[in-house]
Parts: sequence; C-alpha cells; structure tokens
Amino acid sequence: MNVDLTPEQEAQLSQIAAHRGKDANQLLKDAALRLLENDARFRAGLQRGIAAANRGDFVDEEEMEARIERILNS
Repeated sequence: MNVDLTPEQEAQLSQIAAHRGKDANQLLKDAALRLLENDARFRAGLQRGIAAANRGDFVDEEEMEARIERILNS
C-alpha cells in the first residue's frame, strides 16, 4: 500500500518521526495499527452495547450523566 502525501506533509511527518526517534515509514505503520486497534475496540464496544440493549439492560439518565462526568474529569 502506498500513501500519497504532499511535500509539506512529508516534511512534517519526517520532523515528527525524527523527534520520536523513528523513521517516517515506521511512524505511519504505527499510526495505522493504532487506528485498526481503536476501530476494533470501538466495534466490540458497540456490539456489547447492542447486546445489552437487546437484553433490555439500559443505564438510566442519571447514571449516564455520572459516567460522562467521570470521563470528562479524568
């Protein structure tokens, strides 16, 4: 697979990679793998949520607000 970047984007990527002690190709590969891992976690969580909803297992509004507040404050 090839990724087409503008010269400016390539320069930015090279700077970031150098700052992190990696080469640009490895930096892109690491980013792509994180994207795939995050997508898989999101989809698994979504499936758990759908399964819970299908069982009638819902969180009431007050509890949801408390959960969101904890996430935002962490």
